[in-house]
Amino acid sequence: MAAASDAAPHVLVVPYPARGHMQPLLDLVSLLASRGVRLTVVATPATAHLLAPLFAAHPASVRPLSFPSSSSDHDASGPAPVGADIHALAAALRAPLGNWLLRSQNTGGDSSVAAVLSDFFCGWTQPLAALAGVPRLMFAPSGLLATAATHSLFRRAPGPPIGDAGRAYAVAFPDLPGAPAFPWRQISRMYRSYAEGHGGEHADAIRDNFLWNLESAGFVCNTCHPLEGAYLDARPLVDLAGKRVYAVGPAVSVDANDDESLKKDDDVTEWLDAFPDASVTYVSFGTMMVPPPPHAAALAAALDRAGTPFVWAASTATLPNGFEDRAAEAGTGLVIRGWAPQAAVLRHRATGCFVTHCGWNSVLEAAAAGVPVLAWPVAADQFFNARIVVKEARVGVAASWAGFGAVPDVEHLARLLTDVVVGEDGAGVRERAKTLAVRVAEAVGEGGRSRRELDGLVNELRDLAGRRQDNSP
Repeated sequence: MAAASDAAPHVLVVPYPARGHMQPLLDLVSLLASRGVRLTVVATPATAHLLAPLFAAHPASVRPLSFPSSSSDHDASGPAPVGADIHALAAALRAPLGNWLLRSQNTGGDSSVAAVLSDFFCGWTQPLAALAGVPRLMFAPSGLLATAATHSLFRRAPGPPIGDAGRAYAVAFPDLPGAPAFPWRQISRMYRSYAEGHGGEHADAIRDNFLWNLESAGFVCNTCHPLEGAYLDARPLVDLAGKRVYAVGPAVSVDANDDESLKKDDDVTEWLDAFPDASVTYVSFGTMMVPPPPHAAALAAALDRAGTPFVWAASTATLPNGFEDRAAEAGTGLVIRGWAPQAAVLRHRATGCFVTHCGWNSVLEAAAAGVPVLAWPVAADQFFNARIVVKEARVGVAASWAGFGAVPDVEHLARLLTDVVVGEDGAGVRERAKTLAVRVAEAVGEGGRSRRELDGLVNELRDLAGRRQDNSP
């Protein structure tokens, strides 16, 4: 019988089928596979294109568990409410996945699973794992502050403002360091709808999802000490049921030399090559946050007024008439429709500012690249993330705390752009962003905190596999 330290752990991975959730989890799977962990990843037709590179890179240690049924062929990146997506995914996969898990445990040997690793919108996997006698680890694609705060909301269930409380009403998180508080409008719509009784038929599914998460054996978080040391050092966190937190981020490589998109002779890189260091503003609100025309117009006017060259990943945003053509003709602006090589743009020497909605993947990419941020949070976890960027790490300034609820003043935006890119007032922000990039690189490097956390996770998985072998007939 192999010793526990020599056991090759087998992990069942259950992603949530939205790209912003899947990509960091798949990055983590790749890291685990490179360290000798065997992984079976749930796959559906909707996620096959995202999973294919992972299977190709690790053919011996990562395999798919395919569910071809059309009922599970769902991409949660679309406009459907999160509750409906959670319910649909659980309804499609709960029974077949539970049956597969029980069979694997009864069969034993190499098919036996040491742990289940699943996204934090897949709380329904917790009772499946418990029934099979397998620990579940919850993967958080968000930062630790956002993850703990979100679970705190469903654990403590604070109510909405009553009567005339209105804008003065804020939700405090007393069990987190510094007891941060956020106005009600900055709390995620998912929770506000639940608390206000507008969650509809999926309200219970949303609540149960997060309560199940708190029963998990531990939390694997795509974060790092340079960004969230205050929260990581405060553990065990009451809001995460005091469970172990593995801070393994950023899971994606932070070495520019490893970025394949940088090595390609694409139009974006060629366009950026023409500009001086740290002179270009990159604008992206992600794939799901589309600024309304008045907000897009204000930002476009601010870019014109500031005179900063820009790359704008505009997706489907409606930009002012003639703006895109004028910028292209002058050679001062590049508008990208569709997919944008964000990591490559941020790591390019010419990029000096990132106007972002503060999705967590974007925050990590900016931190790793050493690019200062102009924060414009809109929804979901973004206000929590913006707090980290603006008030704690101080590697950015706020463009707006109103989301898309109010149109920012053009002059104010232009002044902020100038300050962050070249202004004297932004010198400290720029310097702190560079320092943060060095610290993030150290964290994921040999002997760094994130590397040690990842090694600790692998050792725990090996111990689990060893104990399962020792207890097998």
